[in-house]
Amino acid sequence: MNLLITGGAGFIGSNLIHLIIDRPEITRLINLDCLTYAGHLTNLEKVSRHPKYTFAKVDLRDKAAVLEVVRANNITHVMHLAAESHVDRSITGPADFIQTNIVGTFNLLEACRDVWGTQPADKRFHHVSTDEVYGSLGATGYFTETTPYAPNSPYSASKASSDLLVRAYHHTYGLPVVITNCSNNYGPFQFPEKLIPVVLQSVLARKPIPVYGDGMNVRDWLYVRDHAEALWQVLTRGKNAETYNIGGHNEWPNIRIVELICDLVDELAPQIGGDSRKLITFVKDRLGHDRRYAIDASKIQKELGWVPAHTFEQGIRETVQWYLDNQPWVAEVKKKV
Repeated sequence: MNLLITGGAGFIGSNLIHLIIDRPEITRLINLDCLTYAGHLTNLEKVSRHPKYTFAKVDLRDKAAVLEVVRANNITHVMHLAAESHVDRSITGPADFIQTNIVGTFNLLEACRDVWGTQPADKRFHHVSTDEVYGSLGATGYFTETTPYAPNSPYSASKASSDLLVRAYHHTYGLPVVITNCSNNYGPFQFPEKLIPVVLQSVLARKPIPVYGDGMNVRDWLYVRDHAEALWQVLTRGKNAETYNIGGHNEWPNIRIVELICDLVDELAPQIGGDSRKLITFVKDRLGHDRRYAIDASKIQKELGWVPAHTFEQGIRETVQWYLDNQPWVAEVKKKV
């Protein structure tokens, strides 16, 4: 397996590379990343000299460069994670999301089609997507692999578009593909613009913790290393042309997440002052803010035997401790914003 991972210097990508770099199936692992504000080679210091590992600084929007990476490295498998992913940024600047998430995916699909030809035996294109493509749930029910797409932000619309492109390239050109749609991830190396690291950094700085609306928007939370293991299982064992939902069976309202993090920081770093819940500040709700996401992950459990290895209590405690121990990393990556 000559494996291309796009976005490997980002949050999920770097955790994935750490997890799988020593798997015997992999002969070479190429990390393609253009190192935007959310991509950092410091995330990969421990594997940077690994004999299987190569880094390629390439922008997916550069069609010729993408083709050259696929061709020169004789890529046999792709795990496509690279994407603009922050909803707030998609609201204020949607153009980057269209170009990277849609056009970038198109360029990668075209490169694989060109190199793999009409007989792409023993090849696989794994497209990593989000549960946000399904829209918003009410108080009950779950997203399944057959839930109709109903994206509500420029970000989720761009991901839905790229999902459909991948599907079309299978049905039109016979490209061997799998698609995964996952719930909210958390864990080490997450850029401090998403909810959990934002809360952590606000608590440590003793600054107001911004909570959208009434704080009762519900998300299904998945520890990033459990997600990475699920991605590997789908790449290597998933059925061709299938979609797999990946979730943590772990729904929490945002305000409860915030309160839990406040309490954990008070416990693990009492020297900062304690009583961190007093920093919680409700702010105007996000435009188009989906009320609830929840994943039915029974398909991947039944077909591939995957279930999360970490309880939320384990994962969130490890995550809070990691950020407490890695404040120099936080300071360094925030310089790029």
